[in-house]
Formats: sequence, structure tokens, C-alpha cells
Amino acid sequence: MTLLNHDIYPAAGAEAGPPLVIAHGLFGSARNWRAIARKLSATRRVVAVDMRNHADSFHAPGHSYDDMAGDLEAVIGAVCGGTADLLGHSMGGKAAMVLALRNGGMLRKLVIADIAPVSYTHSHAQFIAAMQAVDLSTVTARSDADAQLAARVRDPSMRAFLIQSLAITPEGAHWKLNLDALDAVMEEVIAWPGETGVFDKPVLFLTGARSDYVKPEDHAAIRALFPSAAFESLDGAGHWLHAEKPKEFIAAVDAFLSR
Repeated sequence: MTLLNHDIYPAAGAEAGPPLVIAHGLFGSARNWRAIARKLSATRRVVAVDMRNHADSFHAPGHSYDDMAGDLEAVIGAVCGGTADLLGHSMGGKAAMVLALRNGGMLRKLVIADIAPVSYTHSHAQFIAAMQAVDLSTVTARSDADAQLAARVRDPSMRAFLIQSLAITPEGAHWKLNLDALDAVMEEVIAWPGETGVFDKPVLFLTGARSDYVKPEDHAAIRALFPSAAFESLDGAGHWLHAEKPKEFIAAVDAFLSR
């Protein structure tokens, strides 16, 4: 099995627990989590992965949560000695939950950032279409891509996030995202695969107070699968809570993992 590309951050001090694996969300990358990973590596080794069809990891036609959970399982087995804590944001959070329900013996604790084990109705296909519409033959700088994306993506912060997946080389510009594959499975990505079972170890559902991704009515579905779930929200943060409130995010995660 091909292993996900990953960045390893050795523990800066004495290791207080198992390694922490970080799984990013849709259109993200391990690089997005660099500052968070460095801070969290004070007392533990941190492994930040590029999910399949993202950044420097392999491209594949399959992009199911079963596929992604298997990818994380392989990293924990090969890089972490078979046991780890796992933090997943959004899409990465769903993959982390599927792994926990399927093979919870590999995990000690789970942190799920702003996502629930439910199906959603919003699609991100419009962002894929916007990226596919960029004429890469005319792109020699990120500002060129930003100018083209602006016609379809008005939010400059969202454009900046998407452009992080753009590579500009002497041979030309290309998206590191496997846009065709992600577009083909978008309905699968926003859904919950219906994974059953129970993971009764500690789980922190950490949400942004301004986000609507995890609603109070979702708590029953969460507790049915994760009976030891704890809930915490970060004031002033939306769905990208780790980027919007990094200090508060790091403090909450570190406190949970250190307990």
C-alpha cells in the first residue's frame, strides 16, 4: 500500500504520550497545519499527513472514507508503531471517525474539529469548477491565478486557501489537487458513510462557535457512536477554527491530550 506523504515533528521535550496524527480537511494539506503541529510537538511527536488526492500524496480514483481511514491506519502502523492519538478536521475528521469505529484499538484519544458523523447538503463543487476554469497556461505567479479565481470565488481568504494547492514550476503551473477525482466523489465526501459500532475512548468534538457544521441536534448521533464524547467551542471561530483561533485551538487540544 502506498503511504500518505507526511511531515514528522519530533517531540521538543520528553514524550508524554503516543504520537499525534493530524488529518486535514478538503482542499487542505499538511503544510496548512505546520504552525499547529510545531506547537503541539512540545511533548509529543506529531505526524501531519497529506490526504490522498491532495498536496504531495498519491492520486487515486477512489476517495471514500473507507479509503481514507485505511490510509490513516497505514500511517499509524508504519510511522507511529501502531498506536496514536488522532486529530481530524472536516473531511479528515470524518475519516478519523471511520477509523476509530473500525479499528479503535489503534487509537488512544480522538479530536474531531468542526464536523459531525452526519450527511451534509452543501457541496464544494463550485470551488472545484473555479479551479478547473483557471487557464494554467497563463499563470506564472499566484496573483495570476487569484485574478482568474476572483470571477467565481469572491472571498479573498478562500481564494488564498485554494491557491495554496497551486504549484508553479519551470515547466508550468498545476494544481496539486486531483480535481477530477474529487469532483466525481463530492456527494460521497459531504455524506456520512453510515459506519456503525462504538468507540468508547475519550473524544473531543472541538467546534467553532460561529460555525453551523455541528449543531446541538447532532449530539445524539455523536453520542450513539462516541459515548465518551466531550464538546467544546471556540468563541469567534468559524469552520476553519484552527486557522482563525490558533492559540485557543492549540490550548484546547493540548489540554485534552494531556489529561
